Amino acid sequence: MDDSQCERRPCCEKSLHFPKRPECETRKVNVWQQVVASCSGAVVTSVLMTPLDVVKIRLQQQHHPFPKGECFYYHNGLMEHLCTACDLKKPCEWYQRPGNFTGTWDAMKKITAHEGVSSLWSGMTPTLVMALPATIFYFTIYDNLSGFLKKKIICRRATYPEKTTPPEWTAAMVAGTVARAIAVSVVSPVEMIRTKIQSQNMSYSEVRTAIRSSIQHKGLRSFYMGWTPTILRDIPFSAIYWAGYDFLKKSMTKGQRPDDAHFTVSFAAGAISGSVASVLTHPFDVIKTNSQVRIGKSGAELGKSMKTIAHELYSTRGSSAFYTGLLPRVIKVAPACAIMIGSYEYCKTFFHKRNKAAE
Repeated sequence: MDDSQCERRPCCEKSLHFPKRPECETRKVNVWQQVVASCSGAVVTSVLMTPLDVVKIRLQQQHHPFPKGECFYYHNGLMEHLCTACDLKKPCEWYQRPGNFTGTWDAMKKITAHEGVSSLWSGMTPTLVMALPATIFYFTIYDNLSGFLKKKIICRRATYPEKTTPPEWTAAMVAGTVARAIAVSVVSPVEMIRTKIQSQNMSYSEVRTAIRSSIQHKGLRSFYMGWTPTILRDIPFSAIYWAGYDFLKKSMTKGQRPDDAHFTVSFAAGAISGSVASVLTHPFDVIKTNSQVRIGKSGAELGKSMKTIAHELYSTRGSSAFYTGLLPRVIKVAPACAIMIGSYEYCKTFFHKRNKAAE
């Protein structure tokens, strides 16, 4: 590229005749700072969201005790984990401690007073150990790819105004799709094994036996059971979420750079886009959960396709089966998305200002 071409490009770094346009600038945050920002956001999300789920589970256990071996969902704000009720003959787990609660606020007060405040975060550490790397991986890939694509779009629009240029939210949509596809493909085998262990309370030797049986029937593909419905849920979720978030944030920050958005703007945009994405992708979440617990079963059960599983759900409970648990999921996902993206953006802004001051 020669200087004459650069002169036509306000976004080009070599431009000598055009001042930097605010929308062409991106926050200078290195990869390690992105990792710290996503890690901080993940921890904050888990710390704030976990107590609500712990109280919910304690209230459920009080009114309708979990039968031996029955599974329930534990949500740490980042991802759901299947937990299995303990044997009553063994020492009780945290969710089976006795309590006489009249409601959410009463449960929080009594748990804090009688068991200590740390009990509100029971079970968070082991789930966070698994969720944290996946969250960091996902957000770091998204942020770098999104920044790259947005810069290309903005520079094209500034250089060739006569040509059609896609809106900037499409960059966020593509980046979210690619980042989620990579993250899901990397963590899918681990999530599948974890789901099986927690859903059937299997020992590690039993898991090895189940894995060998699955490999005999379907080969290495058995490690990716549930991958297709996970992809069909998470990729549309990421595409809808990031496109909606980017569009809303830009709409709420007219007259200023979207990257300078206040925490409340990021929080609101994350909550709204997360809610919409949850509603639209929930049927795939139901199918995913039903698919992943089949590892180690008979060849007929193991070989069932996503279409077959969906047909069984519809035949048994009708269309309502695909929206089972929708409201609880939205109630959990919306604030979790808001807290995560708000904290993440806040940390990135902090690092950007620090880097700028050091220049």
